[in-house]
Amino acid sequence: MNKVIHTEKAPAALGPYSQAIEANGMLFVSGQIPFVPETMTLVSDDVKDQTRQSLENVKAIVEAAGYSMKDVVKAGVFIKDMNDFAAINEVYAQYLGDVKPARACVEVARLPKDVKVEIEVIAVK
Repeated sequence: MNKVIHTEKAPAALGPYSQAIEANGMLFVSGQIPFVPETMTLVSDDVKDQTRQSLENVKAIVEAAGYSMKDVVKAGVFIKDMNDFAAINEVYAQYLGDVKPARACVEVARLPKDVKVEIEVIAVK
């Protein structure tokens, strides 16, 4: 049975989807963009700030579901400009550097609300 996960500590979904779904001991967190949950506005134009906010949003959802960032086994990182790869990795390592989950990182033509980064994860207990 699937369980919908929702927390006010992460931005509300911008469309017909859930912040996360838990199924069979696995947590699937939807892509998180760098919006501040309280205001639903972009944290800043800086890619490091955007990465940090996206990961804070991911972390809030993961923890609301009773998991921790150490439970993350797979991450998807979508970025607007591959030239930002090193800066994004620097912040990403602060959150998942010890865990080192499997990951894909791709440059995309456009992200929701024209942000610079979006991050999704899968966690397993």
